[in-house]
Amino acid sequence: MTLRRARDSDTEAISSVHTDSRTAAMPYLPDSHTDQQTVDYFRHVVLPKQDVWVTEEQDKVVGFIAFNPDTVEHLYIGPAHQSKGIGSALLEKAKSSSVGSLSLWVFQENRAAREFYESRGFSLSETTDGRGNEEREPDALYRWSRED
Repeated sequence: MTLRRARDSDTEAISSVHTDSRTAAMPYLPDSHTDQQTVDYFRHVVLPKQDVWVTEEQDKVVGFIAFNPDTVEHLYIGPAHQSKGIGSALLEKAKSSSVGSLSLWVFQENRAAREFYESRGFSLSETTDGRGNEEREPDALYRWSRED
């Protein structure tokens, strides 16, 4: 496994990992964007505005994380590559680059993600009814602090 900063040329691979992972883990979410809209979102919003790192296996992007100094915006691992330590390695990159704390949102129904974050030191901070997110799904805010 190779961990490296994302390049513009990774955009389509990142978008595919995102879509494949969401579809597998959260089939209850509405499919509200086309594949091209998702690629454009990562190309024009995520890569220019966030710190994005990818993991590769045999020169293929299999996971990524996008974060800011205090927030994890995206963490997705391709379904065939989960439970191999990739998510943990990416999350550690965000922690080590953070201001000493991180927050992130997950859907309440995504039990596997919630357990993943809880087992890595994140604590539930807040739950909502989903009115504040695009999918209108109940979500949960998690927080981590280096000092905890």
